[in-house]
Amino acid sequence: MARPPANSTHKLSSNEVAALVDGLLDMEKEQGSGPENVKRYKFGSDNLSIMGDYHGLRMINERFCRLARPVFLPFLRMHPRISAFPPEVKSFDHYCDELENFVSLTTARVEALRSNQLIMLPPNFVSLLTNAYYGGNIAYLPNARSEFTAAESRVISIVTDGLHRALEAAWRDLMPLAFAQPVHEDNLQFATFVESEEKVVCCSFIVQLPDADPATIDMIYPLQALKPIAARLRSRMQSDQVDDDLRWRARLREAVMAVPLNVTARLAQPTVPLTHLVGLNPGRVVPVDLSPRPQLLVEGTALFDGEPGAQGGRAALSLTRKLDG
Repeated sequence: MARPPANSTHKLSSNEVAALVDGLLDMEKEQGSGPENVKRYKFGSDNLSIMGDYHGLRMINERFCRLARPVFLPFLRMHPRISAFPPEVKSFDHYCDELENFVSLTTARVEALRSNQLIMLPPNFVSLLTNAYYGGNIAYLPNARSEFTAAESRVISIVTDGLHRALEAAWRDLMPLAFAQPVHEDNLQFATFVESEEKVVCCSFIVQLPDADPATIDMIYPLQALKPIAARLRSRMQSDQVDDDLRWRARLREAVMAVPLNVTARLAQPTVPLTHLVGLNPGRVVPVDLSPRPQLLVEGTALFDGEPGAQGGRAALSLTRKLDG
């Protein structure tokens, strides 16, 4: 049978058109195009995309990891390594479902955000810190209790106060925050933070321990409190700022100040012709006129004019003028 030319057209018959339409309708029925299969979307809903990639908050968390290490030094007798997970947005009831009912919760008021902030410490981590603080081993202890002891409550207060100070320093470049009126709670049911259906931003941190499994601590912010500063949190300018490590700067300053330098007092600078210079040999005398303004040189660079004199039975130079350049 002869094949039609490549540029020829073929019209569908009425039966073929009807079959094609019936096939499309059957596909729509299988995929479900009814309103019950349409997912409603609420504009302005609370989700992670509202605040972009949270770059500024991630930089704050990384800075916090370094600043929070000394908080655990009195307990672990070392600076533990702390790492940050990427921030997550979830409802508060979803976050609570992931926790045990018995945990350490510390709520603090942050006036700059017009909201509260929450710190979560696992109870076994609190027991480990308390045991290590009083001379015990750095190891987790069996924990089947429903409340903290007085010693553990004191440890919680010390740790959370230190973490709040570290957070204040970590946030300082973005905006000054102050954490006030801390309230400690050990029962999740009695924690008054936000409504259960409200969205929160969860920042989790891993504390590496020398002889035990890592511990996780959480910093929780209400999403509504961070929305007004979303533009700042999206800014990548935070990554260009160098964190000042005060201990490193102190060590650098101490090392620089200890560098030995050659200091010379130039009392005269005679000028002789070349004919006299080539004839110099031991025993010759070169006449020298003392300068009325001797100079003080540091590593060959003249820094000051001075006047010669004596002090304490030794020759001395009194500095009179600082030289420019």
